[in-house]
Amino acid sequence: MLVSAIVFAVVAATLYAGHQVADHVFGQSDKQAAHKAAPGWDGWRHLLGHIVAYHLVVVVMLAIAIVALDLPVTVVGLTAGVGFSAASHALLDRRWPVRWLLIQTGNRNFADRQAPVCGMYLADQSLHAACLWVSALLIACL
Repeated sequence: MLVSAIVFAVVAATLYAGHQVADHVFGQSDKQAAHKAAPGWDGWRHLLGHIVAYHLVVVVMLAIAIVALDLPVTVVGLTAGVGFSAASHALLDRRWPVRWLLIQTGNRNFADRQAPVCGMYLADQSLHAACLWVSALLIACL
């Protein structure tokens, strides 16, 4: 059990750091960010480009951590965790699920807020962090 907990902690920290770098620096162009929620093929094309670039960054960082720390990670766990990350990230980045969730939980004003903070952005990032937590559990436990 302790080994799984250590793997979870390392993987969760790596996924979160990878998310920050991939979502804000290396894994998304301005054009992708502006168009990934657009309707039709144009939106999906930009979203797919972002998801691929994002996960390349994350997978490289995970691979470095796994090799450097000799973590006992299985192919099944890694596939499940990265797969869940890709699917959940793509869903959240369409933006409507985040807005829907905020409205359903009584946070319509927060969804529309732009100042002093952008409610949609904060909710999006919080939901990404929660999904990365699930991904880390899958990688550590499978």
